[in-house]
Amino acid sequence: AAGRFEPPCPTCGAPLVPGLVGEDAPVDPRNVYATTKLTQEHLASAWARSTGGRAIALRYHNVYGPGMPRDTPYAGVAAFFRSALERGEAPRVFEDGGQRRDFVHVRDVAEANAVALEAVHGREPGVLTAYNTGSGTPHTVGETAAALAAAHGGPEPVVTGEFRLGDVRHITADSGRLRAELGWKPRVGFDEGMAEFAASAPGDTAC
Repeated sequence: AAGRFEPPCPTCGAPLVPGLVGEDAPVDPRNVYATTKLTQEHLASAWARSTGGRAIALRYHNVYGPGMPRDTPYAGVAAFFRSALERGEAPRVFEDGGQRRDFVHVRDVAEANAVALEAVHGREPGVLTAYNTGSGTPHTVGETAAALAAAHGGPEPVVTGEFRLGDVRHITADSGRLRAELGWKPRVGFDEGMAEFAASAPGDTAC
C-alpha cells in the first residue's frame, strides 16, 4: 500500500536481486494454481515409476501470441493489455510496472512440445524430467505494455500503483536444461512477437 514493491532481504533489509530459477529448486507452492500444476507432475511421475513409462514435463512461462483468448483470468497480462488497446484504452499496469516475467511466444512453445514428444522415447524408463520453457530473456510488465501500445498505435500505458495480494513480484526461470538436453531454442524475439501479437485479432491461429 505504501508503494514499496521490491521485497527486501528478511535478514538485513537490503533490496533483493531477482535471478533465474532452475528446475531443481525446492518447490513450495503458495496458491491453488501452483499446487495443481505441481500435482500434475507428481501424478505423471508416479505413473512413470509404477509402469516403467517415460515422461517429460514442460513448465511453460508467460505464453503469448496469436490465438490467445480475450479477457479471461487465465489469458495472462499481455492479453489484457491487448484487449484494452483494442477498446482504445490505455493498458493499466499494476504496481510500478517493474515485475519481471519471461514472455515466450506460442510458436516456440509449440516447437518445445514437438521436441519433447520426439525425445521422450529415448528417456530412462520410470523417470519424469521437468524442463522450464521460457525465452530466457526476462522483461518487465511495464515493458510489455509499452511494446504492445507502440506496436498497436494505441494510448501509452498508465502505471496505476494498484496491486493484487499474492502476486509474485518476479518469476523468471532458467531454460538452459531444455536447450542443452533437447536442443530447443526460442526463435521469436520479444519485439517481433509483441508486434505480431498486437496486430493479431483474438481467435487468430498461430502458424
